[in-house]
Amino acid sequence: MAFELPNLPYDYDALAPYMSRETLEYHHDKHHLAYVTNGNKLAEDAGLSGLSLEEVVKKSYGTNQPLFNNAGQHYNHIHFWKWMKKGGGGTSLPGKLDASIKSDLGGYDKFRADFIAAGVGQFGSGWAWLSVKNGKLEISKTPNGENPLVHGASPILGVDVWEHSYYIDYRNARPKYLEAFVDNLINWDYVLEMYEAAAK
Repeated sequence: MAFELPNLPYDYDALAPYMSRETLEYHHDKHHLAYVTNGNKLAEDAGLSGLSLEEVVKKSYGTNQPLFNNAGQHYNHIHFWKWMKKGGGGTSLPGKLDASIKSDLGGYDKFRADFIAAGVGQFGSGWAWLSVKNGKLEISKTPNGENPLVHGASPILGVDVWEHSYYIDYRNARPKYLEAFVDNLINWDYVLEMYEAAAK
């Protein structure tokens, strides 16, 4: 399956002031496109271009670092765009998700603090995650393009903490970017969709 750059599910101005048009143009049109272009070539060279993206990510982990870097980032970004929406974030979570966050993570406020801390605490480039593992929610962080798929978990929410995701809008203030993401951008409906798929 060839990698393809998806269209953003909203206009470039839709996430302002929390994520600017300039950030989305660079992040989506340049960075994500590069992962797609490089990933397609590397997958073809490795004889893996007929597999699904998830399979390419899992098969290349630990065996083909250049392919893994690009396939992992492509997977992460396909979902990252959908994990955000205009007027998102905040505490109005779908009931099923809210109940699981209470039972598994100690409630919304603790989730918010721990998720932001994971993103702040990721040294250098990487991601912070909310995933389902062994039937329970967990928060984690990964370096570079790595994601929970390669650690036996199903990611249902991720935030990109590579500098290209926030430097135009927040400079070096990563905590402010993460607070804005959680409070104003998360598309909880898409998180629920991934949660229900992971729970099957």
